[in-house]
Amino acid sequence: MKKIILAMAFFVAGLMVANAQTIVSESSQVKFEVSNMGFGSVDGSFGGMNGQVRFSPDNLENASFNVCVDAASVDTENNGRDKHLKKEDFFYVEKFPEICFSSTTVEKSGDGYEVAGELTMLGVTKQVTIPFAYDENTLNGKFTIQRKDFDLGPSGGFMVGKTVDVNIICVLEENK
Repeated sequence: MKKIILAMAFFVAGLMVANAQTIVSESSQVKFEVSNMGFGSVDGSFGGMNGQVRFSPDNLENASFNVCVDAASVDTENNGRDKHLKKEDFFYVEKFPEICFSSTTVEKSGDGYEVAGELTMLGVTKQVTIPFAYDENTLNGKFTIQRKDFDLGPSGGFMVGKTVDVNIICVLEENK
């Protein structure tokens, strides 16, 4: 009888970890920073995060991330710039409405974790590795991309920096 109860407990625990956790979209966002004209920077964010997250520090082999943000939610607190960023020469939100990440591996790394996977933006998919911390149902990851790897923005000049620093804040609903 004890073996049956123990087996059922492991099965239920496995189901809890295997089930996708709900993203709290209102509290989750992707922030970015890119240099502007070589002496300043533009900070912005994307909202509308959705998808599936399976993460437990105790069960990394079953962890996975399939998450997207709404490209049209780009917000730099400048309406004219935001309107321009939604056009063809930047995020082309009409044709590419989402920016998505799909994990391939999740591993422990130092005091935190690393997730490797595919980032897709503007129809271009590239491998990225995102170091992240996990605390109180919040994942906080930071990484840098090469803007031109994704055909994002103008090719030359000094107006827009070559790299974009990205900070992901993904808040998960508490398991009940």
